[in-house]
Amino acid sequence: MLKKLFGTSPVEAWVIKQVDDGLLHLCGQGTLESRDKRKAVLAALAQGQFQGAVRLAGGGLVLNARLFAALVPLDDLTLTDDGQAHWQGRLWRVSQVPQRCWSFEGRLVAQQGVNVGGLGLVSVEDVSGIRRRVDPDPAQPPGEVIFRADNELEDHPLVAEPRDERRPARPASRREWRDDNERL
Repeated sequence: MLKKLFGTSPVEAWVIKQVDDGLLHLCGQGTLESRDKRKAVLAALAQGQFQGAVRLAGGGLVLNARLFAALVPLDDLTLTDDGQAHWQGRLWRVSQVPQRCWSFEGRLVAQQGVNVGGLGLVSVEDVSGIRRRVDPDPAQPPGEVIFRADNELEDHPLVAEPRDERRPARPASRREWRDDNERL
């Protein structure tokens, strides 16, 4: 109640990650965190000039407003039941942006997928630039691969060290641990 009296109540807004031709990549609702008065925050939103923190609903993450294409007051955007939105006097298709993409700074693309409300569009990271750089011909293996036991090559004449047959191998003199308790 006091926040409304003094004009510092938080402003809730729709968080739009990206705006394409006829398509909104919508993160959901968020709360704008600012020390400014409500009227100043709403004026900054109307001009597209809001700078500050955005607390996203559903996860409680706080992200910088520069990560988003638009922040729209709740009253200025209306969602319909068929996966569309009324905003700026037009009808837009809506693609839901999953949480993993909220802080992504690249381009998003919409794909058909399963949303909270059923089938609809889901936004994913655009990796087409990476795919173009990948070599389309996979590297060929160097030849035939033969699997053997670990110690199979130990006695092979090319791998094993030659021994002098005149001198028999003798154990090396090492100190051994002796437990005095065993003698009792």
